[in-house]
Amino acid sequence: MIMSYLARCRSCGRETSDPLEFKCVCGGSLELVLDEPFDRGAIEVRERSVWRYARFFPYVKRISLGEGWTPLIRLSDLYLKMDFINPTGSFKDRGSSFLISAVADEVRRRNGYVSEDSSGNAGASIAAYAAFSGIKAKIYVPEAASGPKVNQILAYGAELIRVSGTREEVTREAMREEEGKFYIGHVYHPAFWDGIRTLAYEICEQMEWKPADQIFLPVSAGTLLLGVIRGLKHLLSSGEIEEMPEVIACQTREVSPVYHKLKGIPYSPPKTISSVADALISPNPPLLNLMVEELRGVGDAEITEEHEIIEAHGELARMGIYVEPSSAVAYAAYKKWLREGKIRGSALVVLTGIGLKKI
Repeated sequence: MIMSYLARCRSCGRETSDPLEFKCVCGGSLELVLDEPFDRGAIEVRERSVWRYARFFPYVKRISLGEGWTPLIRLSDLYLKMDFINPTGSFKDRGSSFLISAVADEVRRRNGYVSEDSSGNAGASIAAYAAFSGIKAKIYVPEAASGPKVNQILAYGAELIRVSGTREEVTREAMREEEGKFYIGHVYHPAFWDGIRTLAYEICEQMEWKPADQIFLPVSAGTLLLGVIRGLKHLLSSGEIEEMPEVIACQTREVSPVYHKLKGIPYSPPKTISSVADALISPNPPLLNLMVEELRGVGDAEITEEHEIIEAHGELARMGIYVEPSSAVAYAAYKKWLREGKIRGSALVVLTGIGLKKI
């Protein structure tokens, strides 16, 4: 059984037990060491949250708002994973629970606070879990950021820092060293996207360990994609599932670096982003190479047009499912594959953010 925090660099192999390290000294991405097979017999079945899988995570303290174990709806051969039904209204709560669980005591011991860069779901989620754990959070956002998600960040008591310039400049400012500041950006920190593998476990458990043949999910910075693939691979290598589902990374035509790199097609990031899917705004994601590396051999990518996203969003709403347009990108990609005859067997769409966050 894993009893302590241990992360390993994917580039140089260096290991660290410091949960406040978000990147290796060589610049490589850190990944938590996962060396115990998954065993469904070790699930805490009375725990109706992500922590039913606590055996497979290197954390000794649980900071939880009851995230996870979200509903799975079946519509014939299509399944909808309702992951927008989480405490702050998005799937990001899975990562935030494990991330804050990993760092809170150490931040408190060093008399510090955490910083994160996000004007959206991740910023709101980190702010909520930091508040629940009793540590201070600074959330860095673009200067023009506004709307329900920013209001949500403020409501949790986090300090909001507006930064002029590009999205990359917002990240740099959040990373800038200051006394007592510990950057725990969700895109970089391995504990965040490692926590997302609980989504893969849930899907497979709720489907009686026979997951859908194809899983569609929206992709931006990559934490959802990386976490789900990591979880599925863990289950496959442990013999808990017989086959690896095909994972389809869904993006908008405007912001589609994963799609283009996977397909070997040149891509020029837009100077301004106007897509209705305003949560998928990472034209230069720092984990792009890692995403494509993980996706090769186990999945594919698809892009959707604006009218397809709007139609998919409306169709879901008329079924009683109100998500933000960025979540509807995955459903739009599913509908596109259905029209083109590319759906084989059963399919599952991950719905990631609640529609109440969109103006």
